[in-house]
Amino acid sequence: MEFKDYYKILGGKPDASDAEIKLAYRQLARQYHPDKNPAASASDKFKAAAEAYEVLKNKERRAEFDELRRYGGSQPEGFRPPPGWQRRARPSSARGDYSDFFNTMFGAQGGFQQPGRAQAKPIKGQDVELTLALFLEETVAEQTKTVEYELPASQAGRPATQKHLRVKIAQGVADGERIRVRGQGGAGQQGGSAGDLYLTVQFAPHPVFGVQAADLLVSLPLSPWEAALGAKIVVPTLTGSITLTVPANTPAGKRFRIKGKGLTDKGQQGDLYATVNLVLPPETTKQTAKLWQQLAKAHSFDPRSHWPSP
Repeated sequence: MEFKDYYKILGGKPDASDAEIKLAYRQLARQYHPDKNPAASASDKFKAAAEAYEVLKNKERRAEFDELRRYGGSQPEGFRPPPGWQRRARPSSARGDYSDFFNTMFGAQGGFQQPGRAQAKPIKGQDVELTLALFLEETVAEQTKTVEYELPASQAGRPATQKHLRVKIAQGVADGERIRVRGQGGAGQQGGSAGDLYLTVQFAPHPVFGVQAADLLVSLPLSPWEAALGAKIVVPTLTGSITLTVPANTPAGKRFRIKGKGLTDKGQQGDLYATVNLVLPPETTKQTAKLWQQLAKAHSFDPRSHWPSP
């Protein structure tokens, strides 16, 4: 295992003050930050500086590192930890992208346990909450959606990262349903697991359909003669169109149930309800006015006959 001289990485001396250590790290972080330095080696140098600062910014870890450095920082055949080091485990905030030296000496398996000092508890990373907008048509079959979000920079020096995930959305997902994607939140601390990503489904408003639980609602516009004489009407659904037979003398407000053409809810299929809405032509010509007058004379129908007499 290669020994990491954290003082040398930061360009400082073993007797450097905490302020000098911090300043050296900030200068290197700015110089080699991947967002500002496109060089191929910049990312490795940025991670090395973050690892060095993770150790030297903590008084206890710095004291342990100084002891390791005195013990055998220049061993010719590779560094070996002193006897008893791993038996005195002290959890740390080690990350998978740190070096083997850090993970062994200061990670979950390394470090001296001071007598009477309680071990630090692992801390789970922060969860991320997002809203996932879906069209109703996207619920009739399994979908794969691309989700983009940013994880903030960590205290250990890791920069903010942009995440791009392809997430499978099950058929029949419901409005308001919360989908959990494990381990895609913020990084854990002190050996803790990563947080989770939660996606809350939100149906986008639809230009034709309303939603009531697993059922779909649609307005069925009919002309007066279609309602009076009956007609075959093409009605849209989420999976194509169907033909609905409207019987003669269908009143406004009549509701037709089209079975199995709603949303899927926990394996059960909802229905589509079409409610009749009588629609008059946008204008009346002289010819159509005469026809309406002839109809009025030919029929004694009074739509207000049920009202009380004045």
